[in-house]
Amino acid sequence: MKYPKVQLSDHIYWVGTNDRKTHLFENYWPLPTGIAYNSYLIIDDKVTLIDTVSTTTMDTYLEKLKEILESRTIDYLIINHMEPDHSGAVNTIVNEYPNITIIGNNRTFPMLDGFYGIKKNLMEVDENTVLCTGQHEFHFYLTPMVHWPETMMTYESSEKILFSADAFGSYGTLNGGIFDDEVNFLFYEDEMRRYYSNIVGKYGLQVQKALDKLSALDLRMIASTHGPIWRTQIDRVLEYYKNWSTYKTEQGVVIVFGSMYGNTEKMADIIARAIAEEGIRNIKIYDVSKTHSSYIISDIWKYQGVMLGSSAYNGGIFTPMRDLLMELEHIMPKNHYLSIFGSMSWGGGGVSTLKKFAENIKWEMIGEPLEVKHGPNDKDIIALMELGRMMARRLKQNDLSIKENKHLEKI
Repeated sequence: MKYPKVQLSDHIYWVGTNDRKTHLFENYWPLPTGIAYNSYLIIDDKVTLIDTVSTTTMDTYLEKLKEILESRTIDYLIINHMEPDHSGAVNTIVNEYPNITIIGNNRTFPMLDGFYGIKKNLMEVDENTVLCTGQHEFHFYLTPMVHWPETMMTYESSEKILFSADAFGSYGTLNGGIFDDEVNFLFYEDEMRRYYSNIVGKYGLQVQKALDKLSALDLRMIASTHGPIWRTQIDRVLEYYKNWSTYKTEQGVVIVFGSMYGNTEKMADIIARAIAEEGIRNIKIYDVSKTHSSYIISDIWKYQGVMLGSSAYNGGIFTPMRDLLMELEHIMPKNHYLSIFGSMSWGGGGVSTLKKFAENIKWEMIGEPLEVKHGPNDKDIIALMELGRMMARRLKQNDLSIKENKHLEKI
């Protein structure tokens, strides 16, 4: 089968694939719109392949490579990231092109041996290494923990293209459009934030260090291993990563509840109404039993206010809410306001567990935790409305402070 050739430039090709069959990324994160695995082929005096794809799309991948290569071989394989969704085809590539030289850093090769038993034809690079393949020069930037310890990025200086591994990547297949100006950017914006917040979000400091390293580069394109190739929105995606890694948020509230019989859900709706009456327009309410945590965490990364409510369950907290708390404590996002509410029938446990979470996460608490017995009565409703108003007023106060500071900076 002949595939349309997708070129980043005269001699650089996208040879990525789309995976619409896998339901869960890393067997955990939902993929309702699939995912793309991006790989890149550079034709020069020497032929270079940058990263590979998952074994799930191997046949398509090999067909694309051979169409472009015709009778040529691949001289170099640059591995920016060893996670198997990008290194899965390495053994196949080595079998097809046995004289290929594999390029990585000193943390790449123990993983290459451990995953695939490959120990030969290796070339170790660091940030002083320059690889010339004819008209193209490759420079390497080590970016550990963005998001694995061996992760690096490769910059091709003649074309000014950064091959960025998983950084700046997104969930979602590439449905015809490969470049950012060929797709609906708003869709990938949301999926890029969901990807960042859940996969990379824990490593904000490391992301900032990587951004500092890359700041001096003249970039014409950013070619990630997932999602679109950025060629018109480069400044925008760099700004996203700067904001996300420094936990910059927008005015809005994420209300998450865990409710068995609807009483805690009623509390969430009452609180939300009070917030809306105060003029806050971005209000998201999630049932933690129905919505995967990746979507909840993505919105928590976006909005400053977080209100968590849970019923008691077997003397503790409702199990899906417990799981969300564990994930939040693991990635530890910063700069949020937190309110707590919940319900109980006799012994409690939900709100008390949320209080312990508040102590660990160290977000600014808004109002006192509210716990109702059975269902909310008239007095409870008044208290819940006031809790919502307190959150809304704190958000508006913060927004006003930001605007005043920006005004002073201009002066």
